[in-house]
Amino acid sequence: MRPIALGVFAAFFFAFTFILNRMMDLSGGSWLWSASLRYFFMVPMLLIIVMSRKNLIPLLKEMQSRPSYWLVWSFVGFGLFYAPICFSAAYGPGWLIAGTWLITIISGSLLVPFFYETKQTAHGMVQIKGKIPYRGLMMSMVILLGVALMQYEHANEISLLETLLCVIPLIVASFAYPLGNRKMMEVCSGRLDAWQRVLGMTIASLPFWLILSVFAFTTSGPPAPGQIWQSAAVALFSGVFATVLFFAATDLVKGNMQKLGAVEATQSLEVLFAAAGEIIILSGDWPSAVSWTGMMLVILGMVLHSYVSSKPEKTMIQTVKEEKFTG
Repeated sequence: MRPIALGVFAAFFFAFTFILNRMMDLSGGSWLWSASLRYFFMVPMLLIIVMSRKNLIPLLKEMQSRPSYWLVWSFVGFGLFYAPICFSAAYGPGWLIAGTWLITIISGSLLVPFFYETKQTAHGMVQIKGKIPYRGLMMSMVILLGVALMQYEHANEISLLETLLCVIPLIVASFAYPLGNRKMMEVCSGRLDAWQRVLGMTIASLPFWLILSVFAFTTSGPPAPGQIWQSAAVALFSGVFATVLFFAATDLVKGNMQKLGAVEATQSLEVLFAAAGEIIILSGDWPSAVSWTGMMLVILGMVLHSYVSSKPEKTMIQTVKEEKFTG
């Protein structure tokens, strides 16, 4: 039960991202500041963690060896991920953004063929191109149905253009986040731990956030004090607390795919925490019955995807034999 409890707490803190972004938008704060300030605050927080683990020097050497890779994929994984999420906050409540964001499960599955993984076969360790996990992808269609229901209900209240401005940036973010992170994992090739990689990507993405903040200053002036502390809270709650809890939960169950799938499924609770937070903190409107149905479908789809993904696959030896037979 401990890993599940940690996963639930992680989902709770991750939900603050969507609640606070919506709060900043409703108070008139620029989404440009909401996006850039979070990463400015994350640098010192992550520095403290990495330095306390005596892992800063290896990280800096790794970044120095391949600076262009760090700059490009950090921009994709962090810049094209978080800026669109903050932009979408202007066109939909936090619970809708949180629910729609979970299509990243589908996006991540569709990206699998673009990567290679090392597998043990009858001929030794070989690099094999990934295949789309159709079994998990079929379960993910339940998530897509839930998102469609939520967005359909929301679209009845706003124009088609506003609906697209909410959905399209989230689709971009859903592909950018797994793409950038997986590419950086390839670049690091196991030489860095998760904390080092996140700090390195945060530092490498700073040029983008600096450009965004300059544009924010010229168009809307400096951020309000409220937006500054709210952005710091997002960095602390999501960038540190939620990440620490989620890493701790996955560490407790590593090697057990069924338990790992259960921990991953807890993250679907973000949409419920975001809905509750908006109602309590922002006095937001209670979601309609259709929206609640969509949320439940998103959670069900996340649970089904995690369950199916945790079931053991055929051995790679069997797969290679079958490919030879059919090829």
